[in-house]
Amino acid sequence: MTVPRISGGDALVRALVAHGTELVFGIPGTHNLGIYRHLAEHDIRHVTPRHEQGAGFAADGYARVTGKVGVCLTTSGPAVLNALTAVTQSYSDSVPVLLISPGMPLRHPGRGNGTLHEVRHQSAALEAAIGYSNRVHSVAEIPLAVAQAFAHMTSGRPRPAHLEIPLDLLDAVDRISEVAPVLVAHPPADAVTIAAAAGRLNAAEKPGLIVGGGAKGAAEEITTLAERLGAPVVTTANGKGTFPEHHPLSIGAGLHHKAVAEFVAECDAVIAIGTELASTDLWNGPLRFTGDLIRIDVDPAQMITNALPDYRLVGDAQATVAALNQRLGKARTTQEPAKRAERRQKLFRKHARAQGAAWLPLVEAMQEVLAPGAIVAADSAMACYYGTLSNLRLDRPASFLYPTGFGTLGYGLPAAIGAKMGAPDRQVVALHGDGGVMFTLPELATAAQERLPLPVIICDNGGYGEIRREMADRSDPVHGVNLPGVDFAKVAEGLNCHGLTVDDQDRFAAALGKAFTADRPTVIHVVGDLAGG
Repeated sequence: MTVPRISGGDALVRALVAHGTELVFGIPGTHNLGIYRHLAEHDIRHVTPRHEQGAGFAADGYARVTGKVGVCLTTSGPAVLNALTAVTQSYSDSVPVLLISPGMPLRHPGRGNGTLHEVRHQSAALEAAIGYSNRVHSVAEIPLAVAQAFAHMTSGRPRPAHLEIPLDLLDAVDRISEVAPVLVAHPPADAVTIAAAAGRLNAAEKPGLIVGGGAKGAAEEITTLAERLGAPVVTTANGKGTFPEHHPLSIGAGLHHKAVAEFVAECDAVIAIGTELASTDLWNGPLRFTGDLIRIDVDPAQMITNALPDYRLVGDAQATVAALNQRLGKARTTQEPAKRAERRQKLFRKHARAQGAAWLPLVEAMQEVLAPGAIVAADSAMACYYGTLSNLRLDRPASFLYPTGFGTLGYGLPAAIGAKMGAPDRQVVALHGDGGVMFTLPELATAAQERLPLPVIICDNGGYGEIRREMADRSDPVHGVNLPGVDFAKVAEGLNCHGLTVDDQDRFAAALGKAFTADRPTVIHVVGDLAGG
């Protein structure tokens, strides 16, 4: 349908509405006012983070929890580059986030003219990092560019995208043609390969599953698969909760434990679903597959990266696992699979508890308080990857949001804001270390402005504890990692949040429970032995 002459900013907002956008995280600036003028006219909720990196992380958290595209809106130059770290994290963890920014005017010479927010090759910089950046060249092109970006993000492997609109096009007017969203199919792998893999699994005596973040849309089908095969299951950090961790066949989350390597080595057939099998999950080197490896992945290139499978099932995880289930024999009814899982689970928990011993009181208190379906938005902090990842049991997909591949600091708080905005009926908690939280601490003001009942747990070990440990392990001088103490409770109050400091398990559990029903965010500053310090 052709629309009367409208501005580029109006065309953009109309296209977002047509693609189901309900929420935008963004910060107004001189160059994007032509967009903001029309945001106010349409039914799109807007949240104003305090930094563009926070906006990107919030859009990421929203996308992970809802399965929808998260939208981040910045102005040009330093703003879009501030958001680049966040969308690169989204790229690393396969999260669909659309970053929208103005660019220099259409006919700008690009030779360093001193224009406000001028960046050489801004679009090229974004494309180099995340693989997709489209600079439009007319108002009429904007609806098409939005539709193309959404098609890119929602087909195949989810990835972020950047859309750059020259700032002079935002107020320019032209006739446009609306472009409806592209209906994207999510087909299974080819039937011949599925049949071959099913035949191998029917004959397997000791099958096992590895479930990654790319499998979270297939939770029900994976549970059926595991039960039918009698196959114990381990998950990656981003796959955590996709297979219920209270299930008798669950070994746990975290591929880096010795118990996982031993489990995989004993399997005569392993099904790896939606996982890169990358070093950021494995930590201690690649897994040794002594039996056959069956990989299910929507990305053909990833299919042969990090491990070469014997069976290559290129297709959507949910559709492929469903098709595989149809070709399997009857469910195994003996007690041996559960006993096998229990043996491996005991070893896994022994290793996990030893590694996370310093944070076990904290984790145990969280386990008591968190309701089914709770979401933990974790930062790249020792309390998260040593303490929570393998010791806190969760039972729903997208319940553990973690910056796995890129490993950014400051992710947890803004991601928790996005998650709570996307899933208001679920408990959401942010978990940080005292070093990393300083990267995005001002986002407390955002959460307070939105009146979110959000607990923000800050485990204070006096600085960058992981790097301090690595320095000591190398027998290097320990310097640059010890940070002077911050009274996070007072900072929280100054940003219109509740705040308190705790140093024992009972007080922490009580504070966490109360925070979920508070009228605003609550910062729980954890100190002493409870913080793992």
